[in-house]
Amino acid sequence: MADRRIIAENRKARHAYEIVERWEAGIVLNGAEVKSARAGKVSLDQSHARHEKSEIYLLNAFIAPYAPATHIRYYPRRKRKLLLHRREIARLIGLLEKSGMTLIPMSLYFSAAGLAKLEIGLARGRKKADKRKEARDREWERRKERLLRREIKT
Repeated sequence: MADRRIIAENRKARHAYEIVERWEAGIVLNGAEVKSARAGKVSLDQSHARHEKSEIYLLNAFIAPYAPATHIRYYPRRKRKLLLHRREIARLIGLLEKSGMTLIPMSLYFSAAGLAKLEIGLARGRKKADKRKEARDREWERRKERLLRREIKT
């Protein structure tokens, strides 16, 4: 996981959801989509993953059309298949059906081998009060660190 070049991150996901577990999945892209991803023209906001017919698909992720590729056209928000082992898919489907959770893409990156990978997280939605409490806790930690640094200096 250390040798990866992050293309896109879903920063809002950590705020809006409680991430329970994470998986690394391959993603099926055509050539123009790979070129566009390498150029950084990807957005994971508003996207999610869903299971259909014992497969996992990424929905609503935006990969901009690659302008120099005139021979291939695709819908930028098309459904894209995720590559996982059969056991992982079965486990994910079981968790999704029984617990009411959702699959959220966390980041898209290229591995050291040059393969496009997507980090997906099994997530539970947070309520507004939970989000506020988390923000208060984070702010308190920052303030505490500042106070401790000030104490150490004097």
